[in-house]
Amino acid sequence: MFPSIQNSLVHSNNKFQSILSFFTTIALFFVIFSSSAQDKKAKALLEQVTSKVKSYNNITIDFKYSLQNAKENINQDSKGNVTLKGNMYVLNFMGVTKLFDGKKTYTIVPEDEEITISKLNENDDNAITPSKMLTFFNSGYKYTMDIVQDVRGRKIQYVKLVPTNTKDQRKEILLGIDIRTKHIYNLIEFGKKGTKTTLTVNSFKTNQPLSKNQFTFVPSKYPNYYINKLD
Repeated sequence: MFPSIQNSLVHSNNKFQSILSFFTTIALFFVIFSSSAQDKKAKALLEQVTSKVKSYNNITIDFKYSLQNAKENINQDSKGNVTLKGNMYVLNFMGVTKLFDGKKTYTIVPEDEEITISKLNENDDNAITPSKMLTFFNSGYKYTMDIVQDVRGRKIQYVKLVPTNTKDQRKEILLGIDIRTKHIYNLIEFGKKGTKTTLTVNSFKTNQPLSKNQFTFVPSKYPNYYINKLD
């Protein structure tokens, strides 16, 4: 994708995919849930989150991303932020900015003064899209209520999601929801090969004043950048 930084970002691409999945999920996947074979209490809680999320014009989140695998001696932490409005977003993570304006994705790498532009392909199984996030959680998981934890005075209710596809490399996912605010606190993924991925929301702001160009790619801001158009 980025010729000059391909080696340095090869392991980070999965991080971007996980994070995009998570934040697109926050904004868009709490809409329709199948009632069959699902925990009624978990369904009711997710519907409350749905109502809360849908009431916001935009959402801005600061987050921490952790990747752990004791067997492979991996323990990595990263921070980032994302702004969401509808299906548009601006994600800043690992020194790279990803901007999606509803039609195209712009990946901006300041270190290499390089920008990659690609169109949204609805038929791409790896594409992160609102519709696929809806399908992803609606038909691919069974969910039940899990434990409640006290996190610095906040009651966090976890909902466990188990993939129904036996080929899925994730064993289970825990989605932590703040009982009082009905906001997502964190998401924990457990892989079948011992990898544990945790994404924790440090700051959750809503209805912030945004620039009119918040989700618009402005070429004049990057006069010396190499533009790589994939489509």
